[in-house]
Amino acid sequence: MKKILTGVLLLLNFLSFSQYNLTGTILSNKDKQPIVGATIQIKETGQYGISDIDGKFDIKNITLDKITLVIKAIGYQDYIKTLTFTQKQLHIKVFLKEKVFDLDAVIVSTPFSKLQKDNVMKVSRKSIKEMEKNGIQNLMDGIAQIPGITKISTGTGINKPVIRGLSGNRVLVFDQGMRVENFQFGEEHGLGIDEAGIQAVEVIKGPASLLYGSDALGGVVYLVPEKFADTDKTKIDGKFQYYSDTKGKYLTSGYKKSGKKIKFLVRGSAKQNGDFELPDGKFAANSANENYHLATGIDFKTGKLDTEIRYGFNKRINGMPTGITDDFHYKPVDKYQLLTNNKISIKNSLSIKKSHITSTLGYTGHQRELIKQGNTFIGMNLKTFNWDINWKLPTFHKTQTIFGIQNMYQNNHNFGQHFLLPNADIVNSGIFGVFNFPLLNLQFQSGIRADIRTIKTQKIGEEGNADYRPEINKTLYSISGAIGVKTNIYERLNLRMNIAKGFRAPNLAELTSNGLHDNRLEFGNPDLKNEENLQTDLNISYESSHIEFYINGFYNNINNYIYLSPTNQPMIIYPVYEYKQTDAYLYGGEIGFHLHPHPWDWLHYDASFATVTGIQKNGEFLPLIPADQWKNTLRINFKTKNTSFKNPYVFVSADHFFKVEKVSSFEDEYPAYTLINTGIGTSIDWKKADFSLSLSVHNLLNEKYISNLSVLREQNIPGPGRNVILTLKCKL
Repeated sequence: MKKILTGVLLLLNFLSFSQYNLTGTILSNKDKQPIVGATIQIKETGQYGISDIDGKFDIKNITLDKITLVIKAIGYQDYIKTLTFTQKQLHIKVFLKEKVFDLDAVIVSTPFSKLQKDNVMKVSRKSIKEMEKNGIQNLMDGIAQIPGITKISTGTGINKPVIRGLSGNRVLVFDQGMRVENFQFGEEHGLGIDEAGIQAVEVIKGPASLLYGSDALGGVVYLVPEKFADTDKTKIDGKFQYYSDTKGKYLTSGYKKSGKKIKFLVRGSAKQNGDFELPDGKFAANSANENYHLATGIDFKTGKLDTEIRYGFNKRINGMPTGITDDFHYKPVDKYQLLTNNKISIKNSLSIKKSHITSTLGYTGHQRELIKQGNTFIGMNLKTFNWDINWKLPTFHKTQTIFGIQNMYQNNHNFGQHFLLPNADIVNSGIFGVFNFPLLNLQFQSGIRADIRTIKTQKIGEEGNADYRPEINKTLYSISGAIGVKTNIYERLNLRMNIAKGFRAPNLAELTSNGLHDNRLEFGNPDLKNEENLQTDLNISYESSHIEFYINGFYNNINNYIYLSPTNQPMIIYPVYEYKQTDAYLYGGEIGFHLHPHPWDWLHYDASFATVTGIQKNGEFLPLIPADQWKNTLRINFKTKNTSFKNPYVFVSADHFFKVEKVSSFEDEYPAYTLINTGIGTSIDWKKADFSLSLSVHNLLNEKYISNLSVLREQNIPGPGRNVILTLKCKL
């Protein structure tokens, strides 16, 4: 009995926790004046504080003796520091440095959530707020603003990312902390994600299979969800957009309310685009699309446990363009995609002494229908279950360590008239370890991972029939690893080098396709092997108060590269394509700079050049490689003494796409073209509301062009003509 009582007392002592108070003063490093409205957050618990008119803040009832403090203020660099409580009350004084560029954002897509400048792996980050200032029509428009990122598009409704020449299942998209699964293999299968509720986008260029598993061979697009409101705050916002080229309308509204322990948010949006207009005044027939989105979330804390639950619903109707017409339609007719997504995720963060455990449990239900003349020609229901556990161990001799386990179960079920893919079950399991440690003046990050994937399909038809497909029972496995190093050559000159081995298991389409897909016949190969690659990345960047300059270079060697190739032997009236494999390599990179000269801090000039070349083992070029791009943006932020109109700006950009000459044997060359965009905007304070108004014009000169990554290139349908985008936002 005495032993039991002793054990109970020890358990209660372990579960109990001290409560600490943190106070402080936030000052400007330049003039030592207090900073008002700075947000102070404890990363592990999510507790918030806001500095008052004297720059002071106070956060009480902190349950951890060691915390990571993150301080943010408009116009200043983020401040991140680890604090250890040695007594109940701790007071600090922090001097924030003036921020010139948005280089010091905390990167959440990498394992150790470091500042951008301290991250060993170079990650490109862009906030939705930045994208909106350039007048985006959809999320993918904004992502494609990042150098080295382009898009495959089917009009305005279907877009998907291309990272350094790799797309489809080679690029993994993460939303709500879990992988997006929606049959990414098809050119006409878009992201299916609305920009509403997304705070920022982070892009990892190159193999990220170490962190995210198979399908991250080419990189990762990580969508950072919008934050909950600050503690004891209520926020309401709305946005309306109008697009002249499609006569489209977009409306979104959100509500957030946060207490000390429970936070809640909800957001809804609706978008409708008619057929997009071409530069000559005609229209892309049946390119109209609709999108409806609902997202909600709740976050609550109990002691050292933080639980975040998010749910997302998205319904899309995407017309499948059929040519060029004089008639305009608001809704797609005859042939269109009907896509329905349901996503729910539960994320738990638990702090135990000096370690941290994060788990994510997620479910995605994706239903895809191809409707022809009112009937479901192809219908597939894809259910995906994910669960991940990451354990961040206590720092040992300056070495940070994370171990993780990731699992995925997928089931595909057909319900349409035609079977594009068979009924199937897919199980993927992986385990990894990542380490971050300093050595001399170098910062290293390395890791290793093992994965196994099982694919089981049901047979279709009977042997001897034209539509017969035998069952498949295939097990694939791979070991991947990475090592990277970062060093400061000089005070402001950084050097990063990363070497990573990644892999991708062939998908269902590549293994089992047998029949009509859109306007062609596609045939898979059940004997396909894993794609495996070894990529080397080199990054050199220079940062000062006046200029940022960077050079990124990469070389990517891929064994067993899978691609879709025509056979030049049509069946009936349709061309025939087959999935093939070959060794290949890609190389290229990005170079760019941002000019922000002082004292002319109202002037911003961005320029970047991106190039990639893809070559097969036999010397032929790879298909679907983007054109080289040269982008320039000049932005002027005006200063005004008007108390109602704030932060007015004007911008003009010129995006030049070079002639596409390095094409595969079954692709055409495409001429060069330049798109000019411009826009103006301002913020307006009226009573308790904060309004912002902007007007942007895309393709100002109404240039007629065809992108080599447009799915509509085969129908000789140009890209959209001049598009005027009006945006009105309101925050309460």
